[in-house]
Amino acid sequence: MQRIEISKTFPFSVDKLFDFLSDHENLELIFAPAKIQRIKEGKDSPNGVGSTRNMKILIAPAFHETVTRVVPNELIEYTITKGSPLKNHKGVMRFSDTGTGGSRLDYTIEFEGKLPLIGPIIKAGLDQGIRRGLNRLKL
Repeated sequence: MQRIEISKTFPFSVDKLFDFLSDHENLELIFAPAKIQRIKEGKDSPNGVGSTRNMKILIAPAFHETVTRVVPNELIEYTITKGSPLKNHKGVMRFSDTGTGGSRLDYTIEFEGKLPLIGPIIKAGLDQGIRRGLNRLKL
């Protein structure tokens, strides 16, 4: 099992950070050069539980991620539901207030590769890419 753990603080409020990262298309900034499009709306809101995004990264085949749990301004959980070289995938974004008007994101992703060596390779690239993307975030 591969695990990525990223914690980062931001100078803007939890609600601004949550609103931005809960919108599927905004994730292109974090996962650049990925192309991301919401292909199914959620049960209670467009980006809520049940919403699905199509992700296309470079030459890799497109895959789908589906939101499985949302607690506004606190939590977003999602999993890959179609077309990936990964299995047993779970992404979790936890949002908290820093107490100084800023916010903190604790982001974990767990997964296994369907083929040997795929997991560690994807982990290295994904970890580095997400960190770089979060450093570009300005709201």
